[in-house]
Amino acid sequence: MDPYTPKRGLRNGHLMTVYCWGKPRSFPRLPPPQDRYFDVEKGVRVLAHCHWQKDPPVRPALLGLHGLESSSSAHYMRGLADKAFARGFNVILLNQRNCGGTETLCEGLYHSGLTLDADHVIREMAREGIDRVVVAGYSLGGNLALKLAGDYGDAPPPSLKGVCAVSPVIELAECVRALERRENVIYQWNFVRGLKARMRRKSVTHPGHFPIERLADVRTVRQFDDYFTAPHFGFRDASDYYHRASAMRVIDRIRIPALVITAEDDPFVPVDPFRNPELTSNRNITLVVTRHGGHCGFAADPGDGGHDGYWAENQIVKFAERLA
Repeated sequence: MDPYTPKRGLRNGHLMTVYCWGKPRSFPRLPPPQDRYFDVEKGVRVLAHCHWQKDPPVRPALLGLHGLESSSSAHYMRGLADKAFARGFNVILLNQRNCGGTETLCEGLYHSGLTLDADHVIREMAREGIDRVVVAGYSLGGNLALKLAGDYGDAPPPSLKGVCAVSPVIELAECVRALERRENVIYQWNFVRGLKARMRRKSVTHPGHFPIERLADVRTVRQFDDYFTAPHFGFRDASDYYHRASAMRVIDRIRIPALVITAEDDPFVPVDPFRNPELTSNRNITLVVTRHGGHCGFAADPGDGGHDGYWAENQIVKFAERLA
């Protein structure tokens, strides 16, 4: 891995996180995406925005997974697509269920450990001749990527060559507790605002399916998961959901190459779980813990050769190139 030096003035995790979240980015060399729908199971259709090379089966593919209440249009998803496509990859940016304006496409919700959709995409691509796939996820998507690999254990699909995770929420309970700290109120507010807005949209497309009246009581992510996510998916409560959906439960079972990038100054992804021997002793995992980087940030000063300063995106593409 290339060494990481944070962008000047961004050695504070909060500043890095907000800067990368709010800074406009453009990608003039990336062609417009094509819509691709995947019918995962009855009542579940998901939308991916795809950038196909001229002869897709000849080229490897990068499958991107976004974070909580984000979408395929997130800056890091498009930045990753821009770099991977330029290096010859097909790029599939998958929206989680209901994200990216897709509330009408499925009856249910999504959660932080729901790997079924990514698995379906990998297998469908293999049937179409794309037999070299690397999965890359950010935050919630990073947890999904690692949990996917761990769930496969000794029997991953032959086409899955590796996974990458940036700022992954591998121990959900600890991340939610961190969100509840006073200094993180703005992140909590932003997530809750998005979750509540989505449920209101969902109540329009699927009236009567969810206890929308409980939204008035929701002030935290934990409350949302207690009232909506956990009961919808059959978890006992939010705590049960966090335990069972965390990639840490299966991190020791990963048998394909995995890249994990996180920062010590991430505001709401504590670094301690990344020191767990079940992760650090797994020889299939390349773990990179930087001092700075914030949450899904890792901005650096632009360098020579067209390097735009988004360090983690570059590391993912270089890792994927070695595998695929």
